[in-house]
Amino acid sequence: MAERNLLGYGGRPPDPRWPDGARVAVQFVLNVEEGGERSILNGDAQSEDYLHEMPGRPARMGERDLSVEGLFEYGSRAGVWRILELFRARDLPLTAFAVGRALELTPEIGRALSAAGHEVAGHGYRW
Repeated sequence: MAERNLLGYGGRPPDPRWPDGARVAVQFVLNVEEGGERSILNGDAQSEDYLHEMPGRPARMGERDLSVEGLFEYGSRAGVWRILELFRARDLPLTAFAVGRALELTPEIGRALSAAGHEVAGHGYRW
């Protein structure tokens, strides 16, 4: 049987001693996934039916779902650029959880993240 640590630190958690006496740390994450969703264009049998803002919307078998594609495209066409500008104006770092397919389709986003000094974390090829 695989060994598991179910206790962790128990009653003795570590003291992280954040810089300048801060009592909390915040990490900002931007998911870059546009183009990685299920789509006929990606060779899938159906459109994306789960990871979007229309809960319960059934997948379209054998055809594109332009509404779902439009939701994802907002991210790469406008959303990511607005977020990058907000973080640039405040000199804040972020981590981008990016899928490989999204960066293949929009390498400009990868270059912009890199040029701004943001961390890019691999989030799989398509999810």
